[in-house]
Amino acid sequence: MTAADDPATSPAGRALVQAIADKDDEALRALLDPDLDFRGMTPGRIWEAASVADVLDAIHQWFDENDRIEAIEQVETDAFADRQRVGYRLRVRNGDGLHVVDQQAYLSVDAGRITWLRVMCAGFRPVEG
Repeated sequence: MTAADDPATSPAGRALVQAIADKDDEALRALLDPDLDFRGMTPGRIWEAASVADVLDAIHQWFDENDRIEAIEQVETDAFADRQRVGYRLRVRNGDGLHVVDQQAYLSVDAGRITWLRVMCAGFRPVEG
C-alpha cells in the first residue's frame, strides 16, 4: 500500500473537497475511479451512481450554476480500518442568500483514485446576518 492509498495519509479526501468547491470536473474525473462505487444522501434524496459522469451529475445538482461556493470553511480528516473520512463545510451563496453546507464523506482509495465513496449532506442551512 502506498501513502496515496493509505487511509491515514492519502490526500484524496482533501482533493475531493477542493475539486467540489472549485466545481472542477476535470479534477474530479482524475480523482474518481471509473469503476467507482458511489452512494449519497441529501435531505430529500438518496443518490446512486454507476459512472463518474453520474457522480458529476449528482454534484452538479447539489451545487448548480446558481450556487457560488465562496469558501471552504472547515475540513477535517480521519481514518479507520481501510476507510478515510473527510468532513467539510462550504460557504455557498445563491439567490436565496448565504448558506453553510456540511457534508461527510467516507472513501477508499486504490492507486491514488477514489474507488468507494459515500457522502451525507446536512443540506443548505441559511446563515443570518
